[in-house]
Amino acid sequence: MKPLNTDQVREAVRSHYGKVAEGCCGGPAPKETDACCVADAEAKVAGEDGCGCDTATPSSDNNSVQGACCSGPALSPDETSKALGYSSGELASLPEGANLGLGCGNPQAIASIKQGETVLDLGSGAGIDCFLAAKATGDKGFVIGVDMTPEMISKAKLNAEKTGVQNVEFRLGEIENLPAADNSVDVIISNCVINLSPEKRKVYSEAFRVLKPGGRIAVSDIVLTAALPEALQNDLFLYTGCMAGASSLPDIEAYLSDTGFGNIRISPKDESRDFIREWVPGSKIADYVVSATIEATKPMA
Repeated sequence: MKPLNTDQVREAVRSHYGKVAEGCCGGPAPKETDACCVADAEAKVAGEDGCGCDTATPSSDNNSVQGACCSGPALSPDETSKALGYSSGELASLPEGANLGLGCGNPQAIASIKQGETVLDLGSGAGIDCFLAAKATGDKGFVIGVDMTPEMISKAKLNAEKTGVQNVEFRLGEIENLPAADNSVDVIISNCVINLSPEKRKVYSEAFRVLKPGGRIAVSDIVLTAALPEALQNDLFLYTGCMAGASSLPDIEAYLSDTGFGNIRISPKDESRDFIREWVPGSKIADYVVSATIEATKPMA
């Protein structure tokens, strides 16, 4: 099987999450007759990349999967987020449409955001973690959401307008080339996004650049616990689904330490295999990956 290349991965991820933002192939269950779903189904038939959706069926060898496009998640976005650790109060405080039910954890739980801090969210999507961080940091703080998908940025900005929140800004950009100044951020959060990058070392290098001395990262992400078979590594559906692009714990620790981070702590959540199995029912992907929290600090100058 031909290995996936950087441009192929980046464009597939951008396309998939653009469709998620539009309500196709993710988030609230779309209708199979929606225009974007029809186009994706036709692309699949033609052997081209479709959206790569929220459910899939295993192939005959059970080592790769075939996407079942436009079938929607089994749980509602709020039910999914509650299972990941968000409280009912947090979810009730969000503008409608900010929670798409994406993610593999709750970075808010480990970020310890303080009043007045500047927060940066890598892959901010429709804004769920940005809006929660905005409440935590208060009027004297500021939150920046970065996403490479124009449709997500538009959706997040619309959600911000609904609430009138003034201390959040959404910026179009890639997390490998952050649209943020050096030494300008107190804490970086992210939820199940870094695994989607084909250049993870660069992501952590950029995070280090924009953090203030003493700043920290608090991330939920999918990590490898065993080497993926080649068929799974090169499955574009699994990559856009936050699984095939996962890094091993030693690799993540090396990315962080080589960049200059200290106080590195990576905590795998073995119980997460239960919900990962539901992402691709019938496959063996949960034998290889789990959700984890990733924490590290930029040393003081």
